[in-house]
Amino acid sequence: MSDAGLLLIEGGQFLDETGAWTAGTLSTGARIVARARFDAPFHATLDATGCYLLPGLLDVHIHGALGVDTMDADPAALARLARFCAAHGVTALTPTTMTADPAATLAAVKAVAAAGLRPHPNGATLLGVHLEGPYLSPRFPGAQPAESIRPPDLDEFAALCAAGPVRLITLAPEVPGALELVAAARARGVVVVTGHTAASYDECEAGIAAGITQATHTYNAMSGLHHRNPGTLGSVLSNDRVYAQLIADNIHVHPAAMRILARCKGVARTVLITDAMRATGLPPGDYELGGQPVRVHNGECRLADGTLAGSVLTLEQGVLNFAAAAGLPLQAAWQAGSGSPAASLGLENEYGTLHPGYRGDLVLLDRTHLTVVATVIGGRVVYLTDPARLSGDRRGHDPDGPGAL
Repeated sequence: MSDAGLLLIEGGQFLDETGAWTAGTLSTGARIVARARFDAPFHATLDATGCYLLPGLLDVHIHGALGVDTMDADPAALARLARFCAAHGVTALTPTTMTADPAATLAAVKAVAAAGLRPHPNGATLLGVHLEGPYLSPRFPGAQPAESIRPPDLDEFAALCAAGPVRLITLAPEVPGALELVAAARARGVVVVTGHTAASYDECEAGIAAGITQATHTYNAMSGLHHRNPGTLGSVLSNDRVYAQLIADNIHVHPAAMRILARCKGVARTVLITDAMRATGLPPGDYELGGQPVRVHNGECRLADGTLAGSVLTLEQGVLNFAAAAGLPLQAAWQAGSGSPAASLGLENEYGTLHPGYRGDLVLLDRTHLTVVATVIGGRVVYLTDPARLSGDRRGHDPDGPGAL
């Protein structure tokens, strides 16, 4: 549809104020106008028969897909990533870097700036950069190149923020200089995330007191929970100020541990992520992450030494895995992929619900198979599996766009 028009979505079911599924009609442009037919001309109508209407998903930790990676420092690669995300119900994302030398990290940030913070043609909106490192613990590098891990550097961080839209930074709060960098990040409005950390419980709590509000891929690459040494995990699970990111691929985290996380944090403080790397959406085989060879086999991405190296998870599948593991209904688990990540970025008044005034970003999910049928961003249909569902002005949907990926 044209940017000036409204999209009418009919025949689907969405959540009403009581939390029950109800049949309804949604009118939306760049913002949702009404949960009813609106007295205005509609430029297009989308048939949602047999579908749930849900707010778009947000992925705050994703490296790449379809052969591209944030570290490629290529705006065209970011556009390809944005289109892939839209095909899986993700309407906004923060492309995520790997720990690398200063020049490579700076180039990646500049590429996001060049790509722009906007909905991409037939793709999701870029919300800014997630810097994963380089100020991490060498004791918990995970798949981050250990040789590039370095102490916090306020000048380097300032240069990165000046180069582009840094939205989050993952760091280890126990390393010397980390708390000063936390303060500098918060002063710039950057969300600070604890991760790849050997922090004790007290050190993690000190980081949270300084301004850390999230934990990167909870359970993974952090000091674990012991009844006499609660570690980073103990702090994350017990501190209500922290949003806990979770890779719900049934590989990084056992389903029982997902259930424990859901009970400790609730869906409102659980943030589902993919941590997807460039092999996502492609066949098994040999790939690369952060300059390191990665073998993808049976859905697992591993370095030569067996270390997990990101995932090939898509976020809508992560929601379904989390729902099954935690024993949650779809609508509750979906919040952990939509409203919760939005709130974790301070965007709870923009994303995560279908109320009037919120962004016109939503997903049609087949009620039988729970697969993405259509994705709408800013009132435009950017992904559609069945062209017959869309009538009227079709300029918002490109049949050669993400549906052809």
